[in-house]
Amino acid sequence: MRGLQVVSFLVVLLLQLRGNTLPNGDIYVGSFDGLVPHGPGKYMWTDGALYDGEWDKSKMTGRGLIQWPSGASYEGDFRGGFIDGAGTFKGVDGSVYNGSWRMNKKHGMGTMVYSNSDTYEGFWNEGLPDGFGKYTWADGNVYIGRWKSGKMNGSGVMQWINGDTLDCNWLNGLAHGKGYCKYASGACYIGTWDRGLKDGHGTFYQPGSKIPCNLEVSDCLTSHDGTSASSSSNEKITIGLLFLLQKLCKNWRLCRFLQRPRRISNGTTPVFDDNSGSHLCQDVSSKSFSADDQFLQDSEVDKDSVYEREYVQGVLIMEQPKNEDSRMSESGIAQENNWVKQAKGPMETIYKGHRSYYLMLNLQLGIRYTVGKITPVPLREVRSNDFGPRARIKMYFPCEGSQYTPPHYSVDFFWKDYCPMVFRNLREMFHIDAADYMMSICGGDSLKELSSPGKSGSIFYLSQDERFVIKTLRKTELKILLKMLPKYYNHVKAYDNTLITKFFGVHRITLKPGRKVRFVVMGNMFCTELRIHRKYDLKGSTQGRSTKKQNINENTTLKDLDLSYVFHIALDCMFLESQSIIDYSMLLGIHFRAPNHLKSIASCQNALESSGISAETECSVALHHEETSSSKGFLLVAADEPGPAVRGSHIRGSMVRAAEGGYEEVDLVLPGTGRFRVQLGVNMPARARKGQEDRNVEIENGDTIEEYDVVLYLGIIDILQEYNVSKRVEHAVKSLKFDPLSISAVDPNLYSRRFISFLEKVFPEQD
Repeated sequence: MRGLQVVSFLVVLLLQLRGNTLPNGDIYVGSFDGLVPHGPGKYMWTDGALYDGEWDKSKMTGRGLIQWPSGASYEGDFRGGFIDGAGTFKGVDGSVYNGSWRMNKKHGMGTMVYSNSDTYEGFWNEGLPDGFGKYTWADGNVYIGRWKSGKMNGSGVMQWINGDTLDCNWLNGLAHGKGYCKYASGACYIGTWDRGLKDGHGTFYQPGSKIPCNLEVSDCLTSHDGTSASSSSNEKITIGLLFLLQKLCKNWRLCRFLQRPRRISNGTTPVFDDNSGSHLCQDVSSKSFSADDQFLQDSEVDKDSVYEREYVQGVLIMEQPKNEDSRMSESGIAQENNWVKQAKGPMETIYKGHRSYYLMLNLQLGIRYTVGKITPVPLREVRSNDFGPRARIKMYFPCEGSQYTPPHYSVDFFWKDYCPMVFRNLREMFHIDAADYMMSICGGDSLKELSSPGKSGSIFYLSQDERFVIKTLRKTELKILLKMLPKYYNHVKAYDNTLITKFFGVHRITLKPGRKVRFVVMGNMFCTELRIHRKYDLKGSTQGRSTKKQNINENTTLKDLDLSYVFHIALDCMFLESQSIIDYSMLLGIHFRAPNHLKSIASCQNALESSGISAETECSVALHHEETSSSKGFLLVAADEPGPAVRGSHIRGSMVRAAEGGYEEVDLVLPGTGRFRVQLGVNMPARARKGQEDRNVEIENGDTIEEYDVVLYLGIIDILQEYNVSKRVEHAVKSLKFDPLSISAVDPNLYSRRFISFLEKVFPEQD
């Protein structure tokens, strides 16, 4: 560094003696084209920065070296006055970047050696790691996978120096989603993670157990976009080839042949925006899964055991041995297929070649066209003719495009949009911006298809941000929806806190052979950053309903809330009854909060697990010594207190009041997670008691925990089934064999009363 300063001083002295002082005070020595620098030359700015290299019409263009007064330097390609091309930057802190640049920012392939000796090798975007890359910490831990805006994001593999390996999806630098963890001891865990913590159901295999996948970890898991992990190896090859090409270009000076001139204004000293940070994600590497002391020996337990587990925010709340018979039936290909199915989860991203790929493209093209056509129309109240048979938008979309439609890569299709002004107003009611709506469904990301369709045969799709659900409709369901739409619109407009399904658009696609596919776009009531640990479909009828799904009877209490819950449900049920609708149900999602007194033993569980030992063996003893007084999983604060709160998606109406907050409007604060706005059906705090069937499998005894703090999400779904002739016949036939009051197909008035009565039992009033 001292030698560099001496050279800089000599260059400055030379420029002052021989150079031409420009009107702005800068000094230039070199070739000119008229009155502007052109060709090789040296330039010194008034702030002391120096450039020695090639010029093109007063712009730094070509190869050159620039040195800043701070001691930082860059040597490489310039274009139009900017650092642009391939080059090496040396920072004041000792960090070094060698790779591609665009407009003074790292962009493309490159390698960064940070001041703390961490190294990143991979793709960059706007100065930050973005794409596929490899990060190596100074302590030897390695992450290979996808990045976004400088953080681990997408599918990737984390390898700790002690031998632990985690292959899963990542979000903002933390494990988030389905994953496969292999410990150095030989044990492994297949399950889900939420913001860096195990959360939800999973399977734990002790050392020596038969694992349902015999491949390497990085080859077992499919990536988030539906492609196999083999694409990762292709990307590694691509990285190597790009680095080789970059080296050849540098050695043979080929870069200049690939440059193209740009008209960019000439500034003063080039401003280098180094926003990559001194190092990345140091906390992620600080502690492995086996970092805790392993205080039990493998010989103390049965190694050939497999356990089903459930975690809540990193705390093990349930563990039981996996059924031996089901394990014995697993073998070879069946095991591998089970793992792949589990890795994909309940949904998969639609990719090119997927059965729904062209249908998705058609749907996105149609919605983009309709919303773009209706949005410029001034907002007004709907009229009776907005509901009529003439309230349609029809268009033909040929592949080559037309006067009104763009060319596309899908198949030719006809598009029909029903009652566009009505649904435009419904979206406005729920504060859905037209641009956000189009980006959510029709943006660059693909939709996700649920792997198991509903009982009706309908197929469900999710937008990538999971704000909207798209469901295929039968022709009869479409007719019912259009028939009830005027009354539905008035009901939703009159009652802000309605819990019935929110409809935002109805469409039809007709393919040339005459195949017609009908869609409805709805709000996703489970659109939340919290993990939904349990889902229940509550009807109130008992015939044909699984008793296991009804095990929350009288176990969940909206304990601290002052809301006329049954009153709001009754209003919705009265509306559905007036439309002769039956078979609707309450969809309930429950997010469990881990009690604080259990979090203190999480390290005990991690240590046992990393040793390949079942937590069922030892941790139950430790639980008896913990304090049980601090078990609150959330806090309620006044809504008018300072601080941002997350609102539910497509939710409007008044907020919920709570007794704990003096019957004032409250926000829900989840420690370590965030602050959420409490509204009817969204972010609702409650207490849930465990049923007997759950208590006999939990790892603690029955006196330790009886209740959990939970957050509820709920709404009324499946509201497109009329009590028609076929349902009357079904009622008559089933009444001969079953109790007429227990079957689902009953008179709408009886269905409504039974539904409300059942929910009153599920959510008993506070004593």
